[in-house]
Amino acid sequence: MSKIKVLIVDDSAYSRQAIRKALETDHHIDVAGISTDGIDAMAKTIMLKPDLITLDLEMPGMDGFTFLRWLMKKRPTPVIIVSSYADSKTVFKALELGAADFIAKPQKIASEEFKKLQVDLLSKVRGMRQLRMDRLCKNLDLLDDESKEEKSFARSEPGIQLIAIGSSTGGPNALGLIMTRLPSDFPASIVISQHMPKGFTASFAERLNGLASIEVKEAQDGDVLEGGRVLICPGGHHMLFRNRGKRVVATIKKSRDSDKYIPSIDAMMSSASEIFGARMMGIILTGMGNDGTSGMLEIKKKGGYTIAESEETAVVFGMPSEVIRAGAAGRVLPISEIPDEMIKLTRMKEQGDC
Repeated sequence: MSKIKVLIVDDSAYSRQAIRKALETDHHIDVAGISTDGIDAMAKTIMLKPDLITLDLEMPGMDGFTFLRWLMKKRPTPVIIVSSYADSKTVFKALELGAADFIAKPQKIASEEFKKLQVDLLSKVRGMRQLRMDRLCKNLDLLDDESKEEKSFARSEPGIQLIAIGSSTGGPNALGLIMTRLPSDFPASIVISQHMPKGFTASFAERLNGLASIEVKEAQDGDVLEGGRVLICPGGHHMLFRNRGKRVVATIKKSRDSDKYIPSIDAMMSSASEIFGARMMGIILTGMGNDGTSGMLEIKKKGGYTIAESEETAVVFGMPSEVIRAGAAGRVLPISEIPDEMIKLTRMKEQGDC
């Protein structure tokens, strides 16, 4: 297998050193070049033809956003944004411009934080072999499409009451596409676990809330699951559920260092299926790994409805393919068709095997 050629673009000497040190621990990765600003990055992108670029957004001269726009137009290449917590809002703008994923910028090189960055960065870089830039660009075009019609509900017998969605790499834009296509009177509650570091999910929820016709918020312990409300699991935690009287509330649990996936999609879906059974839907979108497979199996076992994003649109087909392989996907749909399926099934649960 050929080495993954990486170009590091960052004006901080400390960040460049930390990223390079992390990448050079894997002999399958080659740090092909380093740039300190966008103009130099353009030249080195043309000359080196990297397989992947790590990109800082705040740089002197040509900033990361300008470089990203140029890159996606001239030579679409997978990009991992390296961002501080303070710049969390800008990350999602970069994802909408074509960046594939992001990591939190390390604060101290000799720390547990750096070790965590090393594991996270290496995992994402290795996973970029599976990433399809053509699908990412196509989904961005769908997200930009403003010819969306508001669909309201003709009331009928109750259908799905809870929709649990799991996603990873490529997920923020896929979730944005879904949220913008749901009507303001959408009756079901939605819960989301998106693999994302601590400190970024509040900004992500705020951004989605500005795009959607329904309420989107970062979940807090004790939040009530209500129709027309979306709860996003906070980074660094897991989201579970419990009955409180006649209501169902979210329970936010701190993750452990040994947890493979944070937030855990499996934990969220399994917990929800214990309460909602056949009255819920599970959806697995783009992402690396197999998080969500056992959760989707639990939902299906209890008579719930399950959907996996199709290979046609998944930026990374890892998680959906694992769900399909396990026999946990009732339907396999492109991202553009998932909102309509959510709308249909919340009106009235279809009969038969899901």
